[in-house]
Amino acid sequence: MRSLCTSSLPKLPFCHCDTKSPFLPTLLPLNPSPHFQTSNIFHRISQIKQNPITVITSSSSSMASTTQTDKTTEKPFSVLFVCLGNICRSPAAEGVFTDLVKKRDLSSKFIIDSAGTINYHEGGPADSRMRAASKRRGIEITSISRPIRPSDFKEFDLILAMDKQNKEDILAALERWSFKEALPADAYKKVKLMCSYCKKHDETEVPDPYYGGAQGFEKVLDLLEDACESLLDTILAENSS
Repeated sequence: MRSLCTSSLPKLPFCHCDTKSPFLPTLLPLNPSPHFQTSNIFHRISQIKQNPITVITSSSSSMASTTQTDKTTEKPFSVLFVCLGNICRSPAAEGVFTDLVKKRDLSSKFIIDSAGTINYHEGGPADSRMRAASKRRGIEITSISRPIRPSDFKEFDLILAMDKQNKEDILAALERWSFKEALPADAYKKVKLMCSYCKKHDETEVPDPYYGGAQGFEKVLDLLEDACESLLDTILAENSS
């Protein structure tokens, strides 16, 4: 993961030491168009004249059925959870929310992912202590760490930051990337604090448990379970037909 807004981040020990510029995707060149062989053109015209193309039209009933299917097909609601390293809080949030969605038989209606604001742990699993604490509650964390990327602002309906610094870094990255590629003008509205959905706790941020003891991981899960339950209810209420 690459650092987003590294000037505002504290100089942390080994876990979060990357200070590189934010990741930007490389555009692939377009493939050149194939060369036409003019010698074959007149041969193909001759074939078409000898064997006219038969156009098959759909019946009105089939067209109506297709139209009805398109209307009833719903786009899954997408949620991205973001913390600093994407190895503790955001993977846990992804796991808690995924578990809750499965229990309510709503898996087909959601796309759930997590990311970090730096790339130091990219490609690695979640912290073993976080996975162990979650497993004791029956929640599996299987996510692989990755940094947030420009396309996330297009693909996700909601981006949830674990703390205020995360939110600032996400919004700063959005502003920076907006100068280089077309991103939704209202993408900033998608970024919210995770604890804004808590109903049983007064905390405004999910604390980073990385440098603490076992109780820190339990506290994170308590906050996430509270917030995720309210989050799901809110999404369902706001998107009910």
